[in-house]
Amino acid sequence: MLTHPDLLVGTETGDDAAVYRLNDTTALIMTVDFFPPITDDPYEFGAIAAANALSDVYAMGGKPLVALNIVGFPAALDKEILGEIMRGGYAKTAEAECLIVGGHTVDDPEPKYGLSVVGIVEPGRQITNAGAQPGDALILSKPIGTGIITTAGKQGRVDPAVLQGAVTTMATLNRDAAQAMTKVGVHAATDITGFGLMGHLKSMVRGSGVCAQVGLGQVPILPGVWELLEQGIAPGGTGRNRDSVADTVQWHPDLSDNDQLLLCDAQTSGGLLMAVAADKEAALLAELKAAGTLAAAVVGRVVDGPPGQIQATP
Repeated sequence: MLTHPDLLVGTETGDDAAVYRLNDTTALIMTVDFFPPITDDPYEFGAIAAANALSDVYAMGGKPLVALNIVGFPAALDKEILGEIMRGGYAKTAEAECLIVGGHTVDDPEPKYGLSVVGIVEPGRQITNAGAQPGDALILSKPIGTGIITTAGKQGRVDPAVLQGAVTTMATLNRDAAQAMTKVGVHAATDITGFGLMGHLKSMVRGSGVCAQVGLGQVPILPGVWELLEQGIAPGGTGRNRDSVADTVQWHPDLSDNDQLLLCDAQTSGGLLMAVAADKEAALLAELKAAGTLAAAVVGRVVDGPPGQIQATP
């Protein structure tokens, strides 16, 4: 494991980004993320991919400054499509007041797009996934279910309004949620992306050495998700996520297979999951609601129990 006195956050807890101290007042936050299209609209794809990459900086309590495009694109495909992808990414980074200052493109049979992002935070004020404490409330800032909905979209089996709801959710920056949590003060945070709610919470409880309880009935869920699950629609990554948390999650016997899949659904550009002290819970919820985040829901608690374990209840 790489160690250095100025490497404030590295790879040891599977955190959202690395943090490197430059001096007593400034540390760099560094992250990278890219993936294939999850929507047929190239502009929307670019915006979602950019929001997803920027989210890692927000999850650490930082401000994104500059970014580099990362592009894989088939040489034979219409370059106007690539232009629309990058236009979507540029619009989202502009919204975040982050500058795209270059990038790199390779010929690739499958289009891929994302960003390498550099942000800043004051050393010691970075928020990691490893600080959750017993008694904390677990608060989520976006509804889940985007993996299921976008998979249905690829299969042509989803209502356009349901798909648009997922697109809007994925393209929404986590900036407002990050500003709320840094204003109030939280013990830990992570963004919910490819490993799903349970997978990212697994990293939090293991990094923090605590136990957590999550109630499905408290989790905000995008409209249309249950109907798609009942049709047997879920991405392969969602099933793999459930397998990967088998040693961590104790599933309540009343939770069905679909319930479990939903809690493990592989998200793209999901919300922030924040662990906040009980005496600050109301203040954080109020800040999130005032900021108009897509959700402000207490989905669980950090509880007494075996460290590194999650209790999932109806």
